[in-house]
Amino acid sequence: MTEAVARTLPGALVGATGWCSRPEELDVIRIGGTKNPDVERIIALAPDLVIANEEENRAPDLDALRAAGLDVLVTEVRSVPQAVAELDRVLIACGAAGRPGWLAEAAETWAALPEPAERRTAVVPVWRRPWMVLGRDTFAGDVLARLGVDHVYAHHPERYPRVPLDELRAREPDLVVLPDEPYRFTADDGPEAFPGLRCALVSGRHLTWYGPSLTEAPRVLAGALRAARR
Repeated sequence: MTEAVARTLPGALVGATGWCSRPEELDVIRIGGTKNPDVERIIALAPDLVIANEEENRAPDLDALRAAGLDVLVTEVRSVPQAVAELDRVLIACGAAGRPGWLAEAAETWAALPEPAERRTAVVPVWRRPWMVLGRDTFAGDVLARLGVDHVYAHHPERYPRVPLDELRAREPDLVVLPDEPYRFTADDGPEAFPGLRCALVSGRHLTWYGPSLTEAPRVLAGALRAARR
């Protein structure tokens, strides 16, 4: 969201979390993390709008900001179409006159994706120690599904369940998809836990971010998934 606002409305942002790494040249006040924001500092900035997310931000922090008289917009993104709709809502709330070109391109790119010629199953860890994987109703899960990859915990009661490694291996998926965030899986940290299984190292930004990266995500992710089959 930070990258989307900064690219579309330069100068609109007055603060961002310490985790907001794009755009790289962004020079604004840092207000802590998503789970531990400096509420008093945000209030002191007196923004016209605070952009939050139902998955990333804690309700008590948002309640405190509202109690201080700030307008808080809370987004919910669990699919690609919902991401496009929420980006529209956020950017218009921030003063955009309409849908920016990059978002129009992203919407068209995803809508034009052909039906996958084949479907594969996957386990998608997002953390280790303990092992956590994609579960139900996640944006990343929808991204993969549109690229022909069905993750095996898509119907789990939890969105990010903790699953023992032995159980993950026993599912024998076609692929283990290992993003480089939130946990930074690498060629030397992750694949060794899944001997005999094909592992796809993918860009976490393209798998889990909804912003300007949406325009290139299908191409980048499809390439990484193909590489795992060689």
